[in-house]
Amino acid sequence: MSDCIFCKIVRGELPASKVYEDEELLAFHDIHPFARVHLLIIPKLHVASLADCTVAHQDLLGKMLLLAPRLAKESGLDAGFKTLINTGRGGGQEVFHIHVHVFGGGDPAKRA
Repeated sequence: MSDCIFCKIVRGELPASKVYEDEELLAFHDIHPFARVHLLIIPKLHVASLADCTVAHQDLLGKMLLLAPRLAKESGLDAGFKTLINTGRGGGQEVFHIHVHVFGGGDPAKRA
């Protein structure tokens, strides 16, 4: 979608502090972190929310979830981390492009 902020990041039209990229996924630091480490994992394919996913998306969703612990470990979250997928306005979703939040490590002001 041309006006989707995450699609613009995927296309390189907006900057992001990237931590991972491959042919299907992109991960970057959240600009409004909840914690010292707060990453977003997004598919390059635009899918509005988890509620819009079908069985055709199962491999992509699995890849997103399996990337989370790898990035958490690389970010120093050895003691643990949280994941979150907000779905729909009622579920707190603000950007309508599916994304997985990966966060932990305490106060965002102490982000390295």
